[in-house]
Amino acid sequence: MAFGPHALNFMTQEILDHPAYHTLVSLLECGMGLMLGSEMVWRKIRSYGKQIVVITLAQSLMTFIVVSAAFSAIFYWMGIPVFLGLVFGGIALATAPAPALSIVTEYKTDGPVTQTLIPLAVIDDVIAICVFLSVLGVVLRQTAGGSLPWYLIPLVVLFPVLIGAVTGGLAAAVMKKVSSPKGNAAVVWAGVLLTAVLTALANQYLMPLPILNFMLSGMVFSAVFANILDEAKLESVMKCYTPAVNACFTLIILNLGAPLDYHLILGAGAFTALYIISRAAGKMGGAALGARLSHAAPTVQKYLGMVILPHSGVSLVLTGIAISALSGGYSQYGDIVRGTIAAAAVINEIIAVFVARQGFRLAGEMGQGGVSAAAPAA
Repeated sequence: MAFGPHALNFMTQEILDHPAYHTLVSLLECGMGLMLGSEMVWRKIRSYGKQIVVITLAQSLMTFIVVSAAFSAIFYWMGIPVFLGLVFGGIALATAPAPALSIVTEYKTDGPVTQTLIPLAVIDDVIAICVFLSVLGVVLRQTAGGSLPWYLIPLVVLFPVLIGAVTGGLAAAVMKKVSSPKGNAAVVWAGVLLTAVLTALANQYLMPLPILNFMLSGMVFSAVFANILDEAKLESVMKCYTPAVNACFTLIILNLGAPLDYHLILGAGAFTALYIISRAAGKMGGAALGARLSHAAPTVQKYLGMVILPHSGVSLVLTGIAISALSGGYSQYGDIVRGTIAAAAVINEIIAVFVARQGFRLAGEMGQGGVSAAAPAA
């Protein structure tokens, strides 16, 4: 926000509106998809077991239901389109595991809660993306005023999936023949560029509106080659391209923050409070329910919800996508989303880190060992 046109104006409105800038952002979104897709390895997800899947589904879907219901009710009362409540519900699903996992590393925690958190962090963002894309279809249908044919809604998902699958398969075929990790990382970024170009062409020539999701294309691209390559090779390649992915992520967050007017954040008090409280209720209640249904350890039932409250990362990217979908006559509602989530991201991160640390302490897992898994970037 400090860099944007409402503060120091280093990133002027002219820069933010320039077509070249939008092209760069699309490429960055595609590159950031690597962060999610490379974690969607089927053999890894399958090894987590039924219990983790049940807990993750329960807390994700309950969060969506609670947040969507809360915002839909207040929007109905205020005369704001009710479907906007689904947008908040879709964004609320995502969890930022990095703060909690940094506590795991710093305090060397280990036990049922720690061991549940790590795989949950991977699966949770996958579910969040799937639910959010479904919500996006509803939003696009509404904002297009009914002019968007119904058959285009599934194509919003299908085209990026097809593009990512083709480019991911090609990248995997090339990478199998390249032995150097840096050479393979170069192949990955060439694949990202090709994926972004094909998505842009599909946006321009196959869709009536530029509504295809570049992050989804990049996510599918990386998920395909991640599932084809063997585990050792994938890990060596990821070590080479992860710094660049983190740079993409940082620039995307900068792009989301720069247009923000701090007056919007100061004026988003009621919505921000509702968002933080309803999301916490969904996360904690859903985690407890899922843990109880799957017969997880008592400490997981009581305290897992406390360590999954951190919320930024992917949620801010989803916010950017939602704002772009709320165009035309609905742009004022995009300001509501932007201001609310921006304020919630700041306030919730401060609160959630302390709550997560207290959750590990109450679970009795402080100083019990530690984990070697690297914390995801989001």
